[in-house]
Amino acid sequence: MHRRWIALGTCLAVGAFGVGGLLMTDAIRFAADPPCDEKPTDIVRSDYELGFTVPSGLMPDTQFTGQKAHVAVHRVGPEYAHGRCPNTPSKAAVLIHGRGIPGRPAFDLKGKDQHNNKMSMQEGLARAGIDTFAPDMLGYGYSTRFDHGLDDPHNASLTPYNGDGTCPEPSGLCDRTHNSIFPLKQQAEKLKPNPLDKLYPHSSKVRFANIDTWVRDIRQAIDDAVAKAKPTDGKVTLVGYSLGGPRVGRTLYAANPNPALPGSEATIAKVNSAVFMSSLFNGLPTEEQKPPNLVSFPLVVANQKEATTWTLSTASGPSDQDCTGRIPPGSQDNVWKELTQGDQIGKKWGGDDPHHPDGLVRSPTFTTYGWNTTVAQQLKMPVLVLHGTGDGTVPVANASSIYNALPASTTNKVMVQVTCASHVLGWEGCDGDRCMPTSPANVYGQEPGTPWAGPHGTVTAALTEWITKGTFNGASSGKYTVDKSGVVH
Repeated sequence: MHRRWIALGTCLAVGAFGVGGLLMTDAIRFAADPPCDEKPTDIVRSDYELGFTVPSGLMPDTQFTGQKAHVAVHRVGPEYAHGRCPNTPSKAAVLIHGRGIPGRPAFDLKGKDQHNNKMSMQEGLARAGIDTFAPDMLGYGYSTRFDHGLDDPHNASLTPYNGDGTCPEPSGLCDRTHNSIFPLKQQAEKLKPNPLDKLYPHSSKVRFANIDTWVRDIRQAIDDAVAKAKPTDGKVTLVGYSLGGPRVGRTLYAANPNPALPGSEATIAKVNSAVFMSSLFNGLPTEEQKPPNLVSFPLVVANQKEATTWTLSTASGPSDQDCTGRIPPGSQDNVWKELTQGDQIGKKWGGDDPHHPDGLVRSPTFTTYGWNTTVAQQLKMPVLVLHGTGDGTVPVANASSIYNALPASTTNKVMVQVTCASHVLGWEGCDGDRCMPTSPANVYGQEPGTPWAGPHGTVTAALTEWITKGTFNGASSGKYTVDKSGVVH
């Protein structure tokens, strides 16, 4: 209404005073309507810590109860040189990483693809006006790992027990594991002679975490994101990648029975939608089922090859010959650089010479539970499911299982399967003739006539549309496939 009065005043001023009247009305307009930006003019990165005291019953090893700890958060948000316009909504997302790769390399990978597009998901979202927060879960990256937890090389695995339960080592130092992703004999094979001169007993003799350990971290990250970003609706979008899927699913479980985590409904009320990307689902073994040979050590270490290449393996579906340029040059080196930068202790381990270590990165052992059909059926919010058709780490069928498990009454649920994408679809590109779709088709989420950036471009575009509009390709529900040229079907 005030704009109409200004317009009327402008006409009267011109009629009465000529150009001088225009200058006078300009003064009125700027006084009533100061300059502002409807779109970001830049982005800003920041890193900080969220401190807390470990509550009773949260971690498998009770020696950590009562200790001071922190969760590190990597934030990438939009910047508005003249302030954000009042009619431009504020959006926020909390991004939860997977088993072995912490927040920064998972979501803010440095470098560019073959078409000079930046690889960073967080930067892409921030330039679209979305404030993003990527916490390192406890035990990862820049977050607390504890002196007698993952900072202690003695807590890496030992020789396995014999089949009859006896220990073959004269010292009696043996270990067990319930999952092959937590390998045995790492003290001998990865840490001897640097930094260990022999095999050592553990200072912590159980798994480092369970899913609820990280639900606490996510709750704190959500509260922090709401406070800092001040989203227009007071809520965030919660994105779970890989193991981050079960972490997010458990966070959104209203009936969580853990006495250390009361008030799940209050957390759920701060989440407007969820995204499950390359997500585990209905995984076994679970905490409740007490699997045999439950892991008896907290620390896993990995070298560069193990940390940066295993997730890029492909299962059935298009081959690398069909999917040219899937792995952008230099991207794996950038991942390793980020991993070691966030692991100043592990980078000094490995190899024969402490003065020239090979470098290792650390991650925690855990048990999984809380993201299954029962939990999915009670979700009441919109859900987007993303998965690569060539995922060789987590079954592609998980995407359909999650989508089908959501309540039948849900009218806002979308599943997107991306061709030429492995488990780490947010790191993958495209090169060659296949990247330019046949006219009149256009690449999803990009300017018409431009070559497909690859799966990483599709993921960023899909998240942007989902967070800002609650749709994918203009639809609020349905199942879609992105082909090897980036076109939606």
